[in-house]
Amino acid sequence: MSRVLFALLLLCASPLWAAEPRDLTWSELIPPDAPPQEVDMTPLHDMSQLADALAAENAPAARQQLPAAPVVKALDGQQVKLPGYIVPLDVTEEGRVVEFLFVPYFGACIHVPPPASNQIVHVTTELGVQMDALYQPFWIEGAMQVKSSNSELATAGYQMEAQKIYPYEG
Repeated sequence: MSRVLFALLLLCASPLWAAEPRDLTWSELIPPDAPPQEVDMTPLHDMSQLADALAAENAPAARQQLPAAPVVKALDGQQVKLPGYIVPLDVTEEGRVVEFLFVPYFGACIHVPPPASNQIVHVTTELGVQMDALYQPFWIEGAMQVKSSNSELATAGYQMEAQKIYPYEG
């Protein structure tokens, strides 16, 4: 009898294991057979350069290289967890960012040309992130969509409705 209960417990619990998001790296957003592209995936944590990045926000937007970069179609619909930085697109009156581009390094789309489209995730969320917290890296979790979208800053190769957003802790 206890074996039957144990087996039923395992059957009921297995969907919980399947619901864990897959830890994703930025390099996994590039198909293995894609032509090589220059991608600097080193996150910038040197806050001494923050003033330069903020001053550049008023400069003309830099032109995106590879706005139609190849994507990994197998990621469509997968629950993922990805670390990166937030570039705001829509901010509420309360100062919460509810739509943003998620990128692999600080300052992308602001003071340097935007990364390739397969290195940008267009994110919407009801949670929102306070504007004054945007200078730190974050984790986002949700179902990845392999779907292109355009904004005034860049073309993104992926989209996500973020279910969780929280500060990155190494």
